[in-house]
Amino acid sequence: MLSLELKQEIIDKHKRGVSVSDLAKQYGRNMSIILTIIKQKAAIKTVKPSKGITIISKCSSPNLEEMECLLLIWIKDKEIVGDTITETIICEKASTIYCDLKAEGFGGDAGESSTAPTMEEFKASRGWFQKLKRRTGIHSVVCHGEASSSDT
Repeated sequence: MLSLELKQEIIDKHKRGVSVSDLAKQYGRNMSIILTIIKQKAAIKTVKPSKGITIISKCSSPNLEEMECLLLIWIKDKEIVGDTITETIICEKASTIYCDLKAEGFGGDAGESSTAPTMEEFKASRGWFQKLKRRTGIHSVVCHGEASSSDT
């Protein structure tokens, strides 16, 4: 994964005339990765990540980005109050926030073609939660199941 800042740096250097092969050598990446970044430069330049997010792996829907931003605020509030929050509680809250945003019509997902894959099928799964933790740096969440009974 390349950070958003690194992707923007690659785009800027390419604009200044640095060749793709030179960029690939400089950053130790395959040329296809550099070409993909350059091809997606318009989307990368317009991304405004939520506070705390350092890695953008793909462009997601406005509803999803807004939901994650609101979820991070909710998590911080819960941490300040001292409430215990688990992965299950966070996933349920994420689903609730996302449904509320979709119902309000935020982000314009409703106008998309029904044949195009959309985030309307958003599921706050364990995999999504693990990726959220990696993107945002959340680490003080209480685990459940076997992980909660392990020796700290």
